[in-house]
Amino acid sequence: MSGYPASYYAATASAWPLLPSLKGDETTDVCVVGAGYTGLSAALHLAERGYAVTLIDAERVGFGASGRNGGQLGTGHRKDQRALEEKLGRDWAHRLWALAEDSVATVKGLIAKHNIECDLKPGVLQAAWKKGDTEWFREEQDHLANEYGYTQTRFIPPDEMREMVATTRYHGGLLDNGAAHLHPLNYALGMARAAKAAGVTIYENSRVTKIDHTDPAKVHTADGSVTAKFVVMACNGYLKNLEPRIAGRIIPVNNFIIATEPLGEAAARALIRDNVAVQDTKFVIDYYRLSADHRLLFGGGENYSSKFPRDIAAFVRKPMLRIFPQLKDVKIDYSWGGTLAITMPRLPDFGRLAPHVFYAQGYSGQGINIATLAGKLMAEAVAGQAERFDCLSEIKVPNFPGGTWLRYPGLMLGVLWYTLQDRLP
Repeated sequence: MSGYPASYYAATASAWPLLPSLKGDETTDVCVVGAGYTGLSAALHLAERGYAVTLIDAERVGFGASGRNGGQLGTGHRKDQRALEEKLGRDWAHRLWALAEDSVATVKGLIAKHNIECDLKPGVLQAAWKKGDTEWFREEQDHLANEYGYTQTRFIPPDEMREMVATTRYHGGLLDNGAAHLHPLNYALGMARAAKAAGVTIYENSRVTKIDHTDPAKVHTADGSVTAKFVVMACNGYLKNLEPRIAGRIIPVNNFIIATEPLGEAAARALIRDNVAVQDTKFVIDYYRLSADHRLLFGGGENYSSKFPRDIAAFVRKPMLRIFPQLKDVKIDYSWGGTLAITMPRLPDFGRLAPHVFYAQGYSGQGINIATLAGKLMAEAVAGQAERFDCLSEIKVPNFPGGTWLRYPGLMLGVLWYTLQDRLP
């Protein structure tokens, strides 16, 4: 589609018209900045509560990571529940689990309610990169069942793992049937259509240059402004320097994906028997799944630069062939990258910059469900029901050492350390 980076998702996206940019001055109840999952969810949930909403994006709806990611709808948070219990205590961990469960239900509910055609399919399979990971999987399955009543995971022993995924690289797995995978751009566009139908005014190609935290607030672009009682900031990895007070809490990270040529249903299912999404346990993970037209969509590798690799296809083909050497002669039809945002604790950063200015960011690879939840919770908070929003906003997310400008050297040292660990037996 016009205005979107070339990718398999853009090539197979449902129709979406080019919307006008903001020109002139407007007044509304809520101005939402950013038309990814967070902003779209916030705008839709606010409109359904009766608010007048204006949604502004610097590019197009779903232009960023929301339209380019691996398409995995995971359960839980980026940190597992045992880690959350240790860090935050049992009660808080249980509240976070309930929110995570609601996040998945919200995504599935929006898809069903608004008839969003986004190839939603059940199942995410975690793959043990190291032999020791299998014991962790067994403990995780037992803990989720006994502590949280979650019984949709199943331990996969090594022999069955090789039947489910055509590689000898893994030592076992944990299948989560409550998780799912989908076409991420079509999910975003489906939410945008629902938001427009609910009365949301959407402006594309309207980069916000400044936000005045006055009361009411004022959001500025090059050609106009929006005066609003409330502002929702939903920029995530594309925040840049729009709000320096929170920019240092996240680091933008680039991930990369390739799409093979169509393999045919039989050959595709020979790679992933049950059409589940797969992700491994490395620090820099590989993640992959099958498309509706029987391609392999494979994500691998990342960088921390303002630029993508010159040859993304070659960059990602290497980890793909490490898992599936049988694909060495398969053509790569699409290659692309996207930018997500991580935080130091790998938990999202929710908060208020003023009593009427809300933000959420730093989903750390768990964006489809947690970003959708973030929009819903900010809509609740705008409406004066902030208890669930505060459950997340009270998590202390620190700035990266070095702040906005000097945070990358420390990150690179950490990444180097964990990458070396990935290579050890």
